[in-house]
Amino acid sequence: MPTNIPTARIRNGNEGEVNAAGDYVLYWMIANRRTRWNYSLDRAIGWAQHLKKPLVVLEALRCDYQWNSDRFHAFVIAGMADNEARFAKSPITYYPYLEGRAGEGSGLLATLAKPACVVVSDDFPSFFLPAMLRAAARQIPVKFELVDSNGLWPMRLAEKEFARAFDFRRFLQKALPPWLSEFPQADPMKGLKLPDATLPDLKQWPRAKPQAAELSEFPIDHKVTVAAEQGGEAAARAQLKLFLDKRLPIYGEQRNQPEVQAASELSAYLHFGHLSVHEVFAEVVERENWTPDKLSSKVTGSSSGWWGLSATAESFIDELITWRELGYNMCARRSDYDRYESLPDWAQATLAEHADDPREHVYTLDEFEFSRTHDPLWNAAQAQLVKEGRIHNYLRMLWGKKILEWSPSPQEALKTMVHLNNKYAIDGRNPNSYSGIFWVLGRYDRPWGPERPIYGKIRYMTSENTARKVSVKNYIAKYSAQQAVASRQLF
Repeated sequence: MPTNIPTARIRNGNEGEVNAAGDYVLYWMIANRRTRWNYSLDRAIGWAQHLKKPLVVLEALRCDYQWNSDRFHAFVIAGMADNEARFAKSPITYYPYLEGRAGEGSGLLATLAKPACVVVSDDFPSFFLPAMLRAAARQIPVKFELVDSNGLWPMRLAEKEFARAFDFRRFLQKALPPWLSEFPQADPMKGLKLPDATLPDLKQWPRAKPQAAELSEFPIDHKVTVAAEQGGEAAARAQLKLFLDKRLPIYGEQRNQPEVQAASELSAYLHFGHLSVHEVFAEVVERENWTPDKLSSKVTGSSSGWWGLSATAESFIDELITWRELGYNMCARRSDYDRYESLPDWAQATLAEHADDPREHVYTLDEFEFSRTHDPLWNAAQAQLVKEGRIHNYLRMLWGKKILEWSPSPQEALKTMVHLNNKYAIDGRNPNSYSGIFWVLGRYDRPWGPERPIYGKIRYMTSENTARKVSVKNYIAKYSAQQAVASRQLF
């Protein structure tokens, strides 16, 4: 058995055994959609080398997932085109498949798995992927391994769910250091030698041509248009370089300013697996000339001072590691991570006490979706989400708080936030995305005073206070101009 990656990142998806007489090793790429810095690919290569077998990579895209649209299809397909080009220069056999109609892809995985020695896939804890992996396990007759390449900390290694970022950060300051020397390979295909693969008959599932794919041919939502942000490893690494060169120096002081381009804009690439958090971390610390000996020996749980990095780099790393991986901790440990009942008891109690409070404004889902509220700043944020597939991070908090205030109930507010975020945000349907939505309702927060109507003890935000803290005049003007166009496109 290969030992090329930490065992804490591997779990069995079934009770199958390795078939050493099989034809090849199969890597079913579903979340870590990249050829670099990918523990799943490392593991699959390790098995192929250990068994002296070819390696086949299956990357497929179904068409019947919830909130399917041109936006998400285009992003994933661009990544498939990048992967196809990279794998073509390696001894690995890459098989991209794009489902043309719902159900047409049924049987493809089972057909490829039948002659395999072992099947490796990605361990991802949210959206439909966990259920898909459980269903797939019943179709795979050999050993089926799920590999975690989501974050610096192996998400299933913690023995509990953390209720606050402070507690999780304090835990990481104790537990994370040994893992800072455990990284996936930056380029696992460099110098790789493997035998050629012979595939079974796959004519029922023709090999896709990602470069030539026409979105209009898929039965998906064509009104949610392609965003300017292009998917794929190449675009992801270009965005990382832009962030490190231009934005990281001002990130700490300017990232909350909607009219300043200081945010990393890496979340979509991290969500779709086109970029690895390990690569991002490695690039940041290399620019900082950082080594692990600069870590503080004091475990305080503070968001600054522990890493031994510059203030702006520490601010970014805390978002990248603490806040992002906090969401993976929740989703890995609780299947109800996306349900109202997963909120802290205090949050549910205070929201219940104020559920019947009068609401000055109550909007329908359509009114929210098409930016038809009385608040120009909220409307601009929603217009940015519809048009670009993202909301500026600081305004995303306000966006959620106002949905809570303007909905007939907190349960209805949650449904609205999840729907709008998952329908339009390129980084939606992600553990980190659910963290942001549920934070609006009290997850990872504490009771706040004074107690207010509707909110109770939930943290309160207003557009007026936001406008006093950050500059939004030009932001409102920019996205208000796009609002009418976006609304017309969606009808």
